[in-house]
Amino acid sequence: MTFDFGYFLSLFALPAFWRACATVVELSALSWALGLVLGFLLATAKLSRSRWLSMPASVYVWFFRSVPLLVLIVFVYNLPQMFPAAGAALSHPFFSGLVALVLTETAYMAEIHRGGLLSVSKGQHEAGAALGIRAFGQQRLVVIPQAFRVALPALINEFVTCVKLTSLVSVISLTELLLVGQRLYAQNFLVMETLSAIAIYYVLIVTVFGWVLQYVERRLDLTRRRPQTLDETALAAARASLAPPPRAASAASPRGRGAPDALLLKDLHKSYGHHEVLKGIGLTVRAGEVVSIIGPSGSGKTSLIRTINGLETIDRGEIVLFGEAFIRAGERPGGARMRDGISHIGMVFQSFNLFPHRTIVDNVALAPRYHGHGSRDDTAARALTLLDKVGLLAHAYKYPHQLSGGQQQRVAIARALAMEPAIMLFDEPTSALDPELVGDVLNVIGSLAKEGMTMVIVTHEMDFALSISDRVVFMEHGVIQFDGSPDAVRRDPRAERVRRFAGLAEPDGSTPPPIPAPAAVNHA
Repeated sequence: MTFDFGYFLSLFALPAFWRACATVVELSALSWALGLVLGFLLATAKLSRSRWLSMPASVYVWFFRSVPLLVLIVFVYNLPQMFPAAGAALSHPFFSGLVALVLTETAYMAEIHRGGLLSVSKGQHEAGAALGIRAFGQQRLVVIPQAFRVALPALINEFVTCVKLTSLVSVISLTELLLVGQRLYAQNFLVMETLSAIAIYYVLIVTVFGWVLQYVERRLDLTRRRPQTLDETALAAARASLAPPPRAASAASPRGRGAPDALLLKDLHKSYGHHEVLKGIGLTVRAGEVVSIIGPSGSGKTSLIRTINGLETIDRGEIVLFGEAFIRAGERPGGARMRDGISHIGMVFQSFNLFPHRTIVDNVALAPRYHGHGSRDDTAARALTLLDKVGLLAHAYKYPHQLSGGQQQRVAIARALAMEPAIMLFDEPTSALDPELVGDVLNVIGSLAKEGMTMVIVTHEMDFALSISDRVVFMEHGVIQFDGSPDAVRRDPRAERVRRFAGLAEPDGSTPPPIPAPAAVNHA
C-alpha cells in the first residue's frame, strides 16, 4: 500500500487539526506554567528545616511521580462519581486533563527547582545575611534568579515533555491532535499518513516554543555578555556625576575615655559536635581600632569572626556592640536586636561571595536599596562613588565573572561599605588571591584604617598585620594566646610563639627556632 502524499498534505489545511493544535498549546502551556510555580513552592517546602513542611512535600513528590499519568487522568475525570460537587469543573475533559497534568508536572518540576536551589552556594545566603537582607529578600533577590538560570534548561525540556503528554488526554475524549487523527483514520484507514501529520504538528509546536524558550535562556546566559569597560570619556562623565562619599559611620562612633567599646566579646564558646573550636574567648575592640587576628589553621579564627555578625551561633557567652546587647548564647538570627546590630557591621568574605547575576554596581547598591536608604538613582550614585574609591569605576557595569580575583574582593569591600558600617570584618581577604593581586586589596584596607574605620581582620599576611594594626591577637587551639601591639609582638618575651609563627627575628636578632613538626602517629 503506497503512501498517499496528497491526503497527507491536505491534513495541514484541515481546520479541525489547527483547532486541536490550539488546544494542545493551551493545555501544555497552562500545565507547564502552573507546574512551574507550584513546583517551586513544593521544592521550597521540601528543603525547609521544618518536618511539617518537608515531609508532606516529599510524600507528594514520591506519590505523583509514581502514579502513571494515564491512570491519574482517568481517575480525575471520574472523580465526580465520588464527589458530585466537583462535577461542574471536572466533567469537562480539558479541565480534568489540566488538573491531572498539573498534579504530575508539579512533582517533576519540584525536583528540577530543588536542584536549582541546591546549586546556589551557601556563601550567597551568607552574603545576603551579612548585608542584613532577610530570608524572603534573599530568596527573591539572590537565590531565585540564580536557581532559575540553572534550572531553565531542564524546565524547557519539561515543557517539551508536557506537550507530548497532552496526547494521553485523548482517553477522556478531549479533542486534541491524537483524537482528531484517530477519528480520521478510523474512517479512511490511512493510518500512516494521519499519524505522520500528527507528528509534524507536534514537532511544529515544540520547535516554535523551543525557539522562544531558548531565546530566553540565551538572554539570561551571563557568559554571553561582553565586558563593558567605560572609556575615558564615559569615565570622566561618570566621575562628574558622582554622589558625595557615604558617611564614615566609624568616625561618628563615640570615642575617648568613658565611651563604650565598639565590640566586646565575653567568654565565647562554640562547638561543632564534640569539637570545641572556641574555648572562652574574651576580646575588646575600641572604636577606630584595627585588630588583626592571626594563628595557625584550625585555631578558630574564622569561627570567631563569623560569630561576630551572627553567621554562627554561640554556645556560651555574649557579644556586646557599642555598649548594647547584641548576640547571646543560643539565639538564632532573625531577632530585631540582632538585625539592627548586623546593619552596623560590614563583612568581607575570603571567597568574595559577590552575586554573579548582578552587575558590579548592582552588587554594591543592592543592600542600601533593599533597606530603603534612598531611591534607585541615589543608591546607584553612591555605589559608583564607592567603586571609584576602590579604583573600579571603569568596571561598574561588568559582571563578577568578568573581573580578576583582586578586583572582585575590592568590589566586596565596596559592597560592605555601602551600608555605612561602624565596624568592618575581614575573613582572610587575600588568601584566595594570586600574590600579584594581594597588594591592591591591602591598599584599600589600609586606606580604611587611615580613615579611622574600626576593623577586625583575620589574615595570614604577617607584614601587613604588623604594619596596619593597633593590636595583634594570636589564636591557637581555640583560645587567645597573645594580645598586644605590633611592637610587643617584636619585643615582648611572652610573644616568642607569635614570632616563631610569623617568622620574625628575636629581639636579640637571632633566628627564631622552627616550629616542631607534629609527632608521627602510629596506626599499627
